Amino acid sequence: MPLTRDFRQTIRARATRDAAFRKALFQEAVQGLLQGDIDAGRAAIRDYINATIGFEKLSTALGKPQKSLMRMFGPSGNPTAENLFGVIGVLQTETGVHLEVRVVAAAA
Repeated sequence: MPLTRDFRQTIRARATRDAAFRKALFQEAVQGLLQGDIDAGRAAIRDYINATIGFEKLSTALGKPQKSLMRMFGPSGNPTAENLFGVIGVLQTETGVHLEVRVVAAAA
C-alpha cells in the first residue's frame, strides 16, 4: 500500500524536529536488515531517506542516478552490499546519526 503524502510529511516533520525519533528510525531500519527482514529493512531505509535528506541529495552524494536509488529501495529492489553500505555511510554523514555494531549474547 503506497504511503500517502500526509504520512510522508508527518514523518519528515517529526524526523526534522526530533533527533531521538530520527535515531530510532535509522536504527530500526538497519536492525531489520541485520535480522534478515530484508523487505521491511529496505522499506524503512527508504522511509528514512525520504524523511531526512531525500533521494536527490543522496543521488548527488553517491554519484548515482536518483531513479536507480529509488528502485533499489523500492518493493522489488535489491541493492548490492556496496550500494547499501554506501547509502548507510552517506545517511550517517548527512543526518548526524551514527550507528555502531556490537556483539550481544543470544537469548537462551
